[in-house]
Amino acid sequence: MAELKELLKNWAELMQKNQQRLIELDGAVGDSDLGLTMADGFRAAYEAVGDSAENDAGKFAYFAGKAMGSAVPSTMGTLMASGLMNAGKELRGVETMDGSQWARFFRAFYAGVQSRGKAQLGEKTFLDGLYPAVEALEQNTGDMKTAAPLAAKAAQEAFEATRGMLARHGRMAIRGEQSREYLDPGAAVAVLLMEGFSQTMMR
Repeated sequence: MAELKELLKNWAELMQKNQQRLIELDGAVGDSDLGLTMADGFRAAYEAVGDSAENDAGKFAYFAGKAMGSAVPSTMGTLMASGLMNAGKELRGVETMDGSQWARFFRAFYAGVQSRGKAQLGEKTFLDGLYPAVEALEQNTGDMKTAAPLAAKAAQEAFEATRGMLARHGRMAIRGEQSREYLDPGAAVAVLLMEGFSQTMMR
């Protein structure tokens, strides 16, 4: 589980490093707590399993997600925890993470977030940032050193494309048509997840 452990560490570090940026993005449309929530949540997820000798990828991810949910029971914290826990359920019994398993991991992460939050693609949420990245991984499962940077690029482009979308969920939706002017903070989190994954696969 060395790669999965490193991924969680990278996520924790990236969320901390980008905490202020997430606060600023969220502050324009929400209550400014996204940066702190993501930094605290992913740190809790990593700390829960950082010293674990668990070889089951599913159990590893599930326990990390459960720890995150307990640490940051906010809306976005709960969504990210749900993603991790659902990925854990999907990979229960898996001990080797190849390209196909990583694609399953992120597809299940996406499904867990969608199931909990009830959002759909095109509604200006985290899902819009993550979905193209998942597709990129699924189309290149044979080589994660190629697929991971492509997924990160896809997530970045998807995040930028949220400007112009009409928000259907959260505080931003209250702004109605004015919400089209803003980038979605949740999609920015998806970018950081895929940047962390790319870093992990390229080491």
